[in-house]
Amino acid sequence: MSSFPDRGPWSDAAPETLGFDPAGLERAVRFAESAETLWPVDLAAGLSADPEMNEAPPWNEVLGPTRPRGGPNGRVVRRGQVAARWGDTTRADMTFSVAKSYLALLAVVALQRGLIPGLDRRVAETVPHPLLESAHNAAITWRHLLQQTSEWEGTLWGKPDLVDRNRRVGPGSDNTRKGTHRDLEPPGTFWEYNDVRVNLLSLMLLHVFRRPLPEVLAEAVMVPIGASDTWEWLAYRNAFAEIDGRRMPSVPGGAHWGGGLFIASEDHARVGLMVARQGRWDGRDVLDAGTLREILAPCPINPEYGCLWWRNAGGAWLPGAPETSVFAMGAGRSLVWVDGPLDLVVVVRWIAAARTDEFAGLLTAAVRG
Repeated sequence: MSSFPDRGPWSDAAPETLGFDPAGLERAVRFAESAETLWPVDLAAGLSADPEMNEAPPWNEVLGPTRPRGGPNGRVVRRGQVAARWGDTTRADMTFSVAKSYLALLAVVALQRGLIPGLDRRVAETVPHPLLESAHNAAITWRHLLQQTSEWEGTLWGKPDLVDRNRRVGPGSDNTRKGTHRDLEPPGTFWEYNDVRVNLLSLMLLHVFRRPLPEVLAEAVMVPIGASDTWEWLAYRNAFAEIDGRRMPSVPGGAHWGGGLFIASEDHARVGLMVARQGRWDGRDVLDAGTLREILAPCPINPEYGCLWWRNAGGAWLPGAPETSVFAMGAGRSLVWVDGPLDLVVVVRWIAAARTDEFAGLLTAAVRG
């Protein structure tokens, strides 16, 4: 039987009643506790030490707030109930690129409200903005920004898009060419993970809603699903836009240069459960199911990616997890693992990236039915 938690503490259930082998689930939890990330507790130092960033001054300047991280923690939720938890899952920690997936959910809200006419409409039609004036940038659609195929060219909040050109993601990625010149392709024809372009999406959504995105997220998603009030989404010190005479922060889709979404694992689990249930929460349509499916659908030129959500097509990211799984992932590592067919949500924080798949294999093996 599936359920939804009330606001506040989330009750546990016996693992066997949720279709788990208790001993197998315990092995997975103990593994996650022992496989702590190598990132330092001082996350400001972690930003400069991450080899994926490969940035020299001034591109590596941290512009947003940072906080020391907590220890390994996580939750396993099935059928709406907690089967396992470890560490402090109520601590609001930095969550890095998991914030990108929250931007995608806000795009769903904008589409539902008719603020965006469609994913394949040009952004400049809705948001006339100097950053979209060139012939190249004017062709960019909302889908391009969401699927990281926009090839937008420019500088935002002091960071040029060049900083993430030739960037590679995933195990064993070679980022020795990151930040070097690459001729741009037409929008929609080349996939590249680029934080500057994601921050552009956030700014465009801010202009669409005409309200700070944290306010919109709280109203449209977090309050309806009973999330805590401990989370924050913080902007860079120089990332503000004036809209309708009001100075508003434009939040980043990650913490590449600090800031971003500071949130507890319990709240991540609630969001993950809402996604697993196709946007529904306790009889209410928080997000439109059809639009959410479109957000999670594969990018034609990178089937491992949707709209700011990772997909496990062919076991590309976690061979130990079902191919039906989708992920919100952040550096460090933070992982929100959602599998709708299994009615399974797993949040794991501060696990070593290289050991994440072993954890996924152990967890998946513990599912009995």
